[in-house]
Amino acid sequence: MQAYILRRLLALIPTLLFASIIVFTTVRLIPGDIIDLMLSQNDISASKMDREALVATLGLDKPMWSQYLTWVGNLFRGDMGDSLWQSTPVVDRLAERIPVTFELGLLAIIIGLSIALPVGVYSAIRQDTAGDYLARSFSILLLAIPSFWLGTMVVVIPSIYWGWSPEVSYTRFTEDPWANLKQMLVPAAVLGAALSAVTMRMTRTMMLEVLRQDYIRTATAKGLPERLVVFRHALRNALIPVVTLVGLQAPLVIGGAVIIEQIFGIPGMGTLLLDAVNQRDYPIITGVFLVVGLAVMLINLLVDLSYGLLDPRVRVRS
Repeated sequence: MQAYILRRLLALIPTLLFASIIVFTTVRLIPGDIIDLMLSQNDISASKMDREALVATLGLDKPMWSQYLTWVGNLFRGDMGDSLWQSTPVVDRLAERIPVTFELGLLAIIIGLSIALPVGVYSAIRQDTAGDYLARSFSILLLAIPSFWLGTMVVVIPSIYWGWSPEVSYTRFTEDPWANLKQMLVPAAVLGAALSAVTMRMTRTMMLEVLRQDYIRTATAKGLPERLVVFRHALRNALIPVVTLVGLQAPLVIGGAVIIEQIFGIPGMGTLLLDAVNQRDYPIITGVFLVVGLAVMLINLLVDLSYGLLDPRVRVRS
């Protein structure tokens, strides 16, 4: 097991390097020039420099490959560079925003699974009943509703008819856990609702397949209670594809958080990324994508390791 985990962790290095090359190159192809943006802001320090001097000050006068090699060399020392606008370390900016986005994503996954698993199991064991049709219709409805539209409606409709709107002043969990959860639960529920739809249908499909297996019929014929058969024997074996799907949804959680954070005024990596793209702040954009890529890879590693816990037949060979 330890050797397998070590190999997977070492495999992250070339993958991240390849991803960093793509991101480092692509962000510089975004239309617009940061130099023009800075000069157009009538900043005092920028107005006293000509264009060439400003380019040299920001280190953008070097070839792209030279900039990349310098960035990678600093990265191995834990330095992601400085923001081109605020001159603050990118690591510090990310350290402020990463816990916020990860909290939102974790709450969204928990809420999504809390909806998807019970409804999917109930729909499978009550196949072709009114409850099954209602659950399947509910999942299709969640699939059809975009999370950005649902989030907008959650903000707009209650404020019009009931005079209530979600909190817009963010409170950190370390400062006031209860106030933080009150603010995060609504956007997490909006994001989790979108994630639950696909998971719900996958749970139902896999449960139906497992419930038709011979060992399930044998357990039922022996007189075991239905709850024991469903939750101890059927659900555990049906969860492996569901867990795989949850791992594949990790990028969707982070991508969806960009819009949800903007709607609900949450200062996470999503709002940081949008501001950086608008300002063409290349170091921050690259740093955000690097963290997101690393998080997705680690989540998929945890998904692979969880297979052995769900099904002892799945062994990780050293």
